Amino acid sequence: MSSWSPAAAAAAAVAKAAKPLHRSVSSTPVSPHLSMSSSHRTPPLAMAAGGSGAVAPSSLLVADQGHRESVLLAARASMGNCLGETRLDLSVSGLRLAAKGKVRDVYESGQHLVLVTTDRQSAFDRVLASIPFKGQVLNETSLWWFNQTRHITPNAVVSSPDKNVTIAKRCTVFPVEFVVRGFVTGSTDTSLWTVYNKGVRNYCGNVLPDGMVKNEKLSSNILTPTTKAADHDVPVTPDEIIESGLMSKEDFHEAGSKALSLFAYGQKVALENGLILVDTKYEFGKTPDGTIVLIDEVHTPDSSRYWIANSYEDRFKSGLEPENVDKEFLRLWFKNNCNPYEDAVLPEAPEELVCELAWRYIFLFETITKTKFEILEAQEPIHERISRNVAQALRDL
Repeated sequence: MSSWSPAAAAAAAVAKAAKPLHRSVSSTPVSPHLSMSSSHRTPPLAMAAGGSGAVAPSSLLVADQGHRESVLLAARASMGNCLGETRLDLSVSGLRLAAKGKVRDVYESGQHLVLVTTDRQSAFDRVLASIPFKGQVLNETSLWWFNQTRHITPNAVVSSPDKNVTIAKRCTVFPVEFVVRGFVTGSTDTSLWTVYNKGVRNYCGNVLPDGMVKNEKLSSNILTPTTKAADHDVPVTPDEIIESGLMSKEDFHEAGSKALSLFAYGQKVALENGLILVDTKYEFGKTPDGTIVLIDEVHTPDSSRYWIANSYEDRFKSGLEPENVDKEFLRLWFKNNCNPYEDAVLPEAPEELVCELAWRYIFLFETITKTKFEILEAQEPIHERISRNVAQALRDL
C-alpha cells in the first residue's frame, strides 16, 4: 500500500500548486510568452462555458506552440479516420462481443478479455463526438499507470498487442465505481459541485461543510461511490453498498482503501509534473483465487479531471474556471448549446473543440509519462490493424 494518505496529498496540493513545470513536452524550445495566435481561430474554444475553455498565453498548454500546432494539424487530418465502432467478433475467429461501453468495446476469448478503446467521446450518458487519437491515448495512459501502481494493487492486464487494445484476465467485476474527489467541482448531474450547489451536505456518506464555492479544495480526499447502472450512474453510500449485497464489507473496504491510495499516489505524480489530479474513478474485479485487482482504466483524461497547477490558485481567487486538461470544456460547451440529457439530437461538436481535446489528451499523456506520443501513419484502416494484431496475440497466448 502506498504511504501517501489523502490528507498528505491534500497538503501537498496546497504547498505545490503554485510550482511551475520546468520541462517541455517535446524538443521544441519553450517560449512562455507564446499565445494561441490566432486571428483565424473560431469562437467556440474561447467561448466554451463563458471562457473556461480558453488558454492563457503563459499556460503550459501552449508553452510548446510548435508541437501543439503539429498535433492540431494531425488531428484535423484524422477527423475522418476515427475508430467509432468495432466488430472484432466478425473479423477475429473465436471472439464474442461481451459488452459495448460508452468508450470501450469488450470481447471474450476463453479466460481472457479483449478491451478495445475507441475514439468515442462520451458525457451526459451519451456519445458526443469522435476524437482523433483518443483511443490510443487512453489505452497507453492506462497501461503506464497500471505499471506504475503495482505497488498499490495488482491489475488484470495481460498484454497490449495494439495501440488501442489491452488483453486482460477475466474476473468478476464489482458493480460499483469508486469515485474519489479532491475538489468541489463539475458540471454533470452527479458531480460534487452540482449536488452541493443544490444544498446537499451529506453525499455518499461524506459530510460537507457549508460555505464552499465551486472548484474549492476539500479538506481531504473523499470516496463517493456509484452503482454501475446501464444508462446512468447512481451515487450510493458505503452502507447501502454493503446492505444491498453489491459487495461484502471486507471487499468494499479493501477496494475503497486501494482507491484512496491510488488517488493520493496519482496526485503526487501529477503535482510533480505541474498538474492537479482533481477527481477520478476506479473499477475493481475479483479473480477466481479471491484477489482484488484494478481493471478498466487508470487516471486517464476520460476518467479523471486534471488542472494546470501553477495557475489554479490565481484563477480560483479571481473566480475563473481552472485550466483543465480533460473533457470538461467540451461538456460545458454542450451544456451551453443544448440540453445534453434530454435533447433527442445534439449539435455537432465544433471541429476546433474536437481537435483541441485531442491535443489536451496527448499533452497529458506526454506530461505525465515524459514520453513522446506516437501518431501512427494511417497506412491501413484502424479496424483492420486491430483485427490483425489481436488475432496474432490470441494465437500466441
